[in-house]
Amino acid sequence: MKIVFASTPGQEEKVVELAKYFYTDIFPLYFTDEDIHEFERLEVLHTRPEQFERFSTLGDAFQVITSMQTLISILESGHIPEKYQSMFRKNVQTLTDYGICFPFNYSQFSDSKHVHLDYISTYKKAANRLLL
Repeated sequence: MKIVFASTPGQEEKVVELAKYFYTDIFPLYFTDEDIHEFERLEVLHTRPEQFERFSTLGDAFQVITSMQTLISILESGHIPEKYQSMFRKNVQTLTDYGICFPFNYSQFSDSKHVHLDYISTYKKAANRLLL
């Protein structure tokens, strides 16, 4: 007999939160709004209830969360060293194995692909809010 612990609603919320983080903080660093809109249409990093069933155990949910957090860490570092290529591919493969679409390869996030810093994305979170 084997005891398996089910993933928690909090873990599922964390996966959704990390996916939103990609759209608001990571993708605008590398892609234009038109590209990001296309990612939404293609359901990149989107999860549906039936996908949560693919990583329904506690361990599986942790693998998905860890893979997303690792990819975020690699991509936020700005300059992506070549030594992280295999780690990048491994984590993309983990997401793919659990049915989460992340159709990118390492070269799409190279320094030369960085969107110009003066580019203002509608997907990026506002730096401040004006209270009316």
